[in-house]
Amino acid sequence: MLYREALNKALDETMAADENIVVLGEDVGLYGGSYRVTEGLYAKYGEKRLIDTPIAELSIVGNAVGMAIGGLRPVAEIMTANFALLAFDQIINHMSKYHYMSAGKITLPMVVRFPQGVSKQLAAQHSESYEQMLSAVPGLKVLAASDVNYAYHALKHAVMSDDPFVFIEHELLYNKKGEVDVHTPIDPFKARIVKEGSDVTIVSYLKMVDDVMAALPKIEEALGCSCEVIDLCSLNPVDYDTLKTSIEKTSRLVMVEEDHKTGGYGAQIVSWAAEEMFYTLDAAPLRIAGADVPIPYNRTLELLSIPTPDSIAEQIIEWGRRNDV
Repeated sequence: MLYREALNKALDETMAADENIVVLGEDVGLYGGSYRVTEGLYAKYGEKRLIDTPIAELSIVGNAVGMAIGGLRPVAEIMTANFALLAFDQIINHMSKYHYMSAGKITLPMVVRFPQGVSKQLAAQHSESYEQMLSAVPGLKVLAASDVNYAYHALKHAVMSDDPFVFIEHELLYNKKGEVDVHTPIDPFKARIVKEGSDVTIVSYLKMVDDVMAALPKIEEALGCSCEVIDLCSLNPVDYDTLKTSIEKTSRLVMVEEDHKTGGYGAQIVSWAAEEMFYTLDAAPLRIAGADVPIPYNRTLELLSIPTPDSIAEQIIEWGRRNDV
């Protein structure tokens, strides 16, 4: 099925199982969602459970926080990551902290969903990535879905959990096709080994996982090496055990992310490797990330501002030759 269909199926099945689950956001009801994720759900569950809201992100998440405290299981959809900035007060000061500050008396079984990243010419105010900020907030669990099967199982887990989740999608993944095994649950906090290898560990998440896989034939042919590709899946908490096992095998680490390089999420992974795996590494880790510029509207400049399969391959090949990979 398609990525968006997997998300839809996850919402449909959880809503059928628990009448306390409600979805709220802009155009999630009658219209079926800006990315068709809630398509068909309004007809099945009605306007009291598929709630169309005004264009007011602070209100969307604030209402979801209140709903969660009151016993519902809200899923709040934000149209794009940039718009989530308007709701950061609710996400960071309320959603993430109430359970702790109430000594466990308050639970917030809620999910905030949104897509992020560079799509195609949506310009700087609709193309950002904010996982680095949200993953640094104690009390939030942050998942990033790059795989169709993972998207289905991880969203179901997040919706049915008693913890507050941020569920990050990508605008260019909604029409991605993949197999979904509905009968075999997965651990949403475990990193996914996309491809096994012996010489280089390449870590990524969201759409960059697909771009890494597209670059892989060129990299392995040029360097004569075998690369292991890991999809983080969970950005908070991080499955460091899987990373550790892989780096112990390969002794080399490459981190690939779409976000701007300065302060980007990948810095956390590389700093962990430097602190915990220093004597295992045979080369300095390589970070491949977006440029430190607002995302341009011009398509040529837009592609220059983020990693692409070609630029990923070029940088890893150059790094590999310098480090005798």
